[in-house]
Amino acid sequence: MEREEFLNVGIVLYCKERKFLKTKYGINKERLNALCAEVDCKEVEEHLQSFEKISAGETAGGQIAVLDMASRFRWLTATRSTIIQTSKVHPGFCEDPNQTIEKLYMQFVM
Repeated sequence: MEREEFLNVGIVLYCKERKFLKTKYGINKERLNALCAEVDCKEVEEHLQSFEKISAGETAGGQIAVLDMASRFRWLTATRSTIIQTSKVHPGFCEDPNQTIEKLYMQFVM
């Protein structure tokens, strides 16, 4: 049964001006298992690793990882019905994307 319950596990941050695209994630296995005891945490981790590789433009991320940064971001944040779903994109400004991704991670994931 689909219950529409979600667990924030990461952040995807894109800053065109700073040429920055990064994914930061962490899985709280206890919280994830509380939502669905049958979930395969290793499989979830593998999906999140693919997001990380695509964000970084690593060739191990496949064909999508070699696209330009804006296209990779659009692909990562596209609406899909899979294990990993992103929320709606929230625009904003930042001076230091590395500091901002850490702040957002602590605020929304931890």
